[in-house]
Amino acid sequence: MNLLGRLRGGLARPPEQVRALVAADPDERVLAWGELVAGGWLVATSRGLRSDGEVLPWHRVGTARWTAAGEGGTFTVVPLADVEPGVQAREAPLRFVLRTAGELPAVLRTRVDRTVVTSQRHPLPSGGAVLLVARRVPGQAAREWTVVFDDDADRDDPAARQVARERLAAAVDADDPSR
Repeated sequence: MNLLGRLRGGLARPPEQVRALVAADPDERVLAWGELVAGGWLVATSRGLRSDGEVLPWHRVGTARWTAAGEGGTFTVVPLADVEPGVQAREAPLRFVLRTAGELPAVLRTRVDRTVVTSQRHPLPSGGAVLLVARRVPGQAAREWTVVFDDDADRDDPAARQVARERLAAAVDADDPSR
């Protein structure tokens, strides 16, 4: 997109349908939006990623991959779900095909990156790995530390769980909340 297009996009007011998605919450702001090929909108807000009336909070986005195609493209977003205290699992990927994307890819990346304070990958005895992540969660003063096993089967392996617990305890002990 050329400079003039970016300036127009940055100053553009969201379409009425997009504004209506967040109208019920006066504290939620529309940051960027894209029109879905199948109809409807994918909207980045101050709370998270909105589609079909559902919101995926920024700190629950595990990964997001953008593949551009003309003015649109495809987002593949992998949400995270809490499966037990301090342990998250990757859910089935969500795929959004956009006719137009505007600033949505940049806003999504910035918002997700802002939630992640640090992440560390550690090998497990089974040959897999576990990811330790500290995130900023809106409304919480303390960071939220979680583990995500690369392979869900490792969550049931006592040796893998022990390594994950030890690595998580060491990471939390070494955490500097001033960062």
